[in-house]
Amino acid sequence: MQNDQLDITPPAFAGLELLSSAVVLIDDEFVVRYLNPGAENLFAVSSRKIVGFSLRRLLGEPAGLDNALNNVLRDNWSYTGHNLTVSRPGMVALHLDCTVTPVEAAGARLLLEFRPMDAHLKVAREEQLAHQQQANRELIRNLAHEIKNPLGGIRGSAQLLERELDDPQLREYTQVIIAEADRLQDLMNRLLTSHRMMQPSQLNPHDVLERVRRLILAEFPSVEVRRDYDTSLPGITGDREQLIQAILNIARNAAQAMQGEGEIVLRTRAARQITMAKRRFKLALQLQVIDNGPGVPEEIRDKIFYPLVSGRENGSGLGLSLAQSFIDQHQGAIDVDSRPGRTCFTVFLPITRDADA
Repeated sequence: MQNDQLDITPPAFAGLELLSSAVVLIDDEFVVRYLNPGAENLFAVSSRKIVGFSLRRLLGEPAGLDNALNNVLRDNWSYTGHNLTVSRPGMVALHLDCTVTPVEAAGARLLLEFRPMDAHLKVAREEQLAHQQQANRELIRNLAHEIKNPLGGIRGSAQLLERELDDPQLREYTQVIIAEADRLQDLMNRLLTSHRMMQPSQLNPHDVLERVRRLILAEFPSVEVRRDYDTSLPGITGDREQLIQAILNIARNAAQAMQGEGEIVLRTRAARQITMAKRRFKLALQLQVIDNGPGVPEEIRDKIFYPLVSGRENGSGLGLSLAQSFIDQHQGAIDVDSRPGRTCFTVFLPITRDADA
């Protein structure tokens, strides 16, 4: 059947644009009349290529689905199917839950709502992780405050003691105390950095990435840093210094994991209908830092953003934790997918039309 639909969204379907789940509307001949943005994202297809064509063009031929749709039309009763496998040539197979509801709207007879089987588990896991990390950050913050207070006294006492010592060998011990107190003081300051107030402004995300790129090339001359930018992306609202520090921490962590030799790719894309910090955003910036290093050790993969957790022998375990704190303050999200030879950190940041949003 030819695509005979208008390019605009019918008013009867306008509210479906805001839903996070994937929604498809079909008529009684199983011809697609509408896809919402959630469905376009889930099935990685434009509605222009699907609307007006048979549902099979979108889903293939999942076992039992045609019978279920016919039953809903005949009995005018809803149906929910689990573990529906959608497979199309050249695409990764999707395992979905599907709810079919009879409707009467703008020529549509059935509303199909699709949810990835692991979607609710992912949301629950993300919420649990966010709560746990928040508790960890508060614990570390309180601990840092408690440690900072006596550090000043230890350092001052060591300086006074050093003045009373005539033996150079004994003064070496006090210098060790002072140096270690300074090191711990610097560590405590880094633990408390993520709690400073944001200074948001309108900025170009590619300016942030270019700054990170220059810093990485200066620190690791043997690392190749490639750009893969979508230059059509609009600007974002954020704290420039925090975002630079967050992305720099991720990229520096990648360069250190590769021992200063390898390739890092900085990539930007647009993402639609993204949920972050329990809010739904129609448009978001997807920023990726990809390296070809050894990957994140499996034993710390689930804890990589926790404070003081590091995959390197001399690592402080603060870089990625601070990066996540800064991204959280921007109402964004950060995730990692890693295997030997490819590690990808993905950062999502909201893009709002209103600079005050």
